[in-house]
Amino acid sequence: MTHAATALELGSALQLDSQQTARLHALYRHLHAHPELSMQEYATASLIEEVLDRLGIEHFRCGGTGVVGILRNSEGPVVAFRADIDGLPIEEATGLDYASTDTGTMDGNRVHVMHGCGHDTHVASLLGAAELMKGNLDLWSGTLVLIFQPGEETAAGALAMLEDGLWDKAPRPEVVFGQHVMPRPVGTASISTGSVAAMADSLRVTVHGQQSHGSQPHDSIDPIVMAAHMVTRLQVIVSRELNPQESAVVTVGTFHAGLKENIIPASAEFTLNIRTFDEAVRDQVLAAVRRIIAAEAAAAGAPKPVIEELYRFPQCFNDPETVPSVADALRGALGSNAVEFTRPMMGSEDFGHLATAIGVPSVYWMFGGTPAEAFEGPGTIPVNHSPLFAPQLEGSLAGGVTAAVAVLLSRLGH
Repeated sequence: MTHAATALELGSALQLDSQQTARLHALYRHLHAHPELSMQEYATASLIEEVLDRLGIEHFRCGGTGVVGILRNSEGPVVAFRADIDGLPIEEATGLDYASTDTGTMDGNRVHVMHGCGHDTHVASLLGAAELMKGNLDLWSGTLVLIFQPGEETAAGALAMLEDGLWDKAPRPEVVFGQHVMPRPVGTASISTGSVAAMADSLRVTVHGQQSHGSQPHDSIDPIVMAAHMVTRLQVIVSRELNPQESAVVTVGTFHAGLKENIIPASAEFTLNIRTFDEAVRDQVLAAVRRIIAAEAAAAGAPKPVIEELYRFPQCFNDPETVPSVADALRGALGSNAVEFTRPMMGSEDFGHLATAIGVPSVYWMFGGTPAEAFEGPGTIPVNHSPLFAPQLEGSLAGGVTAAVAVLLSRLGH
């Protein structure tokens, strides 16, 4: 650094003091205890705004419940960092004294809500990083754009912010960063080059038949049998149609039909989730899905089924030219042996929209949220989207804050 920052200065910049830590822990507990469903994060957004006000960071609403903070520090690069803020329709079973008992409304039904994916950790980590960046203005220059994005779980939030003029209202960055807490040892991180997460397509299929009494199947076109054949046949797309060297997952997650055992219903409904890494493979799998569904309906003499797109996740891609500097920053902050390069995951993220919308690179990494000793004993480790998933408060937040600040300083530091 041009002003020869000492190791002591850099170490201080990467860590919160005891008072800041206590305040961040309290914030995290509140976030965890009061999650909100996708695109309904009203109280969460207000709380984020309160923290940004306390830090003296300008901000504005974007995409409904999204919040964007802008921290300006003289001339220099513009860098964006994103944290997702929504919870999941899960009933928490962690037993924590700050466990969520809140509920929300989804599809007209009252459901339990939990931060089962760790987005509360992401919010708290980014706010902690913002506090450190604001308190160490002498170590960097430029502009930091803080993106607190709603609706990641439904792939709605990033697009909503872009449609609301995110990059018209905020300075356009030269790179967008993001991170995700995972069931890996606290104080560690992993990163990929190229694909980070899979693209995802979720579909609802409504199969129409002909209703009849259960004792008179000859008068029916049975949508349950028809849909069951579809579900079975869809499994051969990956095993028999796709090149074995390509990756894809086709999952039928729900199946609903009928109200009584002696009535053949008029319709059946099931939902699909499809994961791919390559656009050509994505097109091939989606075409095969539609072909199989239409063919099974035709074989049964039924009307053409209705296929609705529920949501679509984009590619999440790490820029190969930017990854090395990010990995170096993470190693410098967490330790040379604490960072590993890993294969992409089949999970999905809408993070990629934020950078591709303006043609800039992005980098997304994973950091640890599970005590190291948990990997040494028997039993399973709770994973994201589990009712038992609970990142270790102290280690996870410290790791998330340190990783974020280290990467930001690697781009904005003098």
